[in-house]
Amino acid sequence: MSNNSTAAVIGLGSMGYGAALSLLRAGFSVHGVDVREEVLTRFSGEGGKAFATPAEAMPGVTIVFVFVVNAAQAETVLFGERGAVAAAAPGTLFLLCPTMPPSTTVAIAGRLADAGMQVLDAPVSGGSAKAMAGEMTVMASGSPDAFALAKPALDAVAAKVFRLGDRPGEGSKVKMINQLLAGVHIAAAAEALTLAAREGLDVAQVYDVIRVSAGNSWMFENRGKHIVDGDYTPHSAVDIFVKDMGIVTSEAGGVGASVLLSETALALFKEASAAGLGRMDDAAVAMVLARRAGIRLPGMEEE
Repeated sequence: MSNNSTAAVIGLGSMGYGAALSLLRAGFSVHGVDVREEVLTRFSGEGGKAFATPAEAMPGVTIVFVFVVNAAQAETVLFGERGAVAAAAPGTLFLLCPTMPPSTTVAIAGRLADAGMQVLDAPVSGGSAKAMAGEMTVMASGSPDAFALAKPALDAVAAKVFRLGDRPGEGSKVKMINQLLAGVHIAAAAEALTLAAREGLDVAQVYDVIRVSAGNSWMFENRGKHIVDGDYTPHSAVDIFVKDMGIVTSEAGGVGASVLLSETALALFKEASAAGLGRMDDAAVAMVLARRAGIRLPGMEEE
């Protein structure tokens, strides 16, 4: 497949790096932006063009994916010193992919529009493996013109694009609901397997049973394997869910919704972060529960 367009990906983490490679495979010229020199070197070796700042990456770019961690980082890479917006051509399309409070997404989108840019609220899901395969799910909202301009790039990075409305903010609301479920399910998976271990059961065997039974969820199947293997390589870190579940509880409070399970899960993620597990895989919340129960799960033997 050939494409003459030039795209930029700001933030070459687990999701952004996969998206950048998917764009390269689809024939885009891709400008990758990251603060880590080793990541930029690796991306150059894949055929991309590497840049240390967003402003440097903007010449010739028609579409920009923002894949940073949070709202503060998004504002910095867009509007801060050496940010993208001041160096971008009028009409450049920005896709806002971080999980952010919907109200913040609306505010950032408004600033982009005031600067003469186009914007899609476009948070993503699927994890690093789906990103590398070009099979992410995108929960997007924005104008029909923005969707039309984004289509070739979205086709390259996503297996499914949901069009959720013609205004930024709706995509972020749906992503918030997804993260509510994801965070609660991770906490539930950790609780279930810790209880199984405390009961003297073989956690690997329990995992095999549950993943083909009614109690399964996508997160149990994915993160449960991490717990069983004792592998807490951070594909998605504990601190990500401290942020995301914080968004859920804050936004819910603002509209008068009760989110008791989310509050409990948030407390567990916060406890794990305070225990020094914040940069480990989010399944590491199981370690907190295991310590409370006085047991050791796989991967805890040397603690």
